[in-house]
Amino acid sequence: MDRFNAMQAFVRVVETGSFTKAADTLHMNKTSVTQLVQQLEAHLRVKLLNRTTRKVNVTADGAAYYERAVKLLADMDDAETGLPSAIAVPRGRLRVDVPSPLARFILIPALPSFYAQYPDIQLDLGVSDRVVDIVGEGVDCVVRGGELADLSLVARRVGSLPFGLYASPGYLEQFGTPLHPNELAGPHHCVVGFTWERIGKALPYVLKQNGESITVQGRNRISVDDGNAHLAAGMAGLGVLSLPVYMANEAVARNELIPLFEEWQLDPMPLYVAFPQNRYISAKLRVFIDWVSDLMNSAENDSN
Repeated sequence: MDRFNAMQAFVRVVETGSFTKAADTLHMNKTSVTQLVQQLEAHLRVKLLNRTTRKVNVTADGAAYYERAVKLLADMDDAETGLPSAIAVPRGRLRVDVPSPLARFILIPALPSFYAQYPDIQLDLGVSDRVVDIVGEGVDCVVRGGELADLSLVARRVGSLPFGLYASPGYLEQFGTPLHPNELAGPHHCVVGFTWERIGKALPYVLKQNGESITVQGRNRISVDDGNAHLAAGMAGLGVLSLPVYMANEAVARNELIPLFEEWQLDPMPLYVAFPQNRYISAKLRVFIDWVSDLMNSAENDSN
């Protein structure tokens, strides 16, 4: 029995609550994961997991062993990455989930520079705007905008995203250019809503100028739950939309979107990298988080 692989398999089964999910995240078959855990139990002479047809529960002995195993795996990773040669080349598979627009406009175009520094890291990049079950899906970390409500995650702030309001030339030609944010609440204009999965609805726009604050809900003709679809709806003339500046820059340069109310400010959105509290931080995860932080700092400086 390979005790290292057996401990990894056991830890992942506990974290995902399923042999099948653990096998998927470890890129193994379910039979192999089951055999590793069984061999570990036989070696330790204790029952680590209670199995039923529907779920897997950790025993009292299993919970105690899990805490020790997580720490031991972290210590082993630190021992390996503590070597000068290992520090230079962090390696292995890293599963990351990021919002689709951030991947499209910022992260993926910059990945050649990441691989120039870390050629032995394999990124499995999940690209979506949905709320990911980071533990259940075996994801190492997520990059997310907005305040994180999940207290089971450790979040590191890596930047902030400035926002603006925009409309397409076709929309402005058809409905006229609003001169004040309050006009968006009237019957002559509409907005493209963005449905946040965490709350199930679109949020109003809050604009500020010289100490004055205006909250505008607007009339939604369409609401979407994907950032790229949100951008496309605005460019198609379906309404005024609020966008991170990085998403709008290319369209503004091509005159496909027109900035509105530039003398007003919208609050920037904080950007975080988050990972489970009990997940040991490998060298490959550390360098990825640092790289994202440096990348976002550069993007913020370029937009100022």
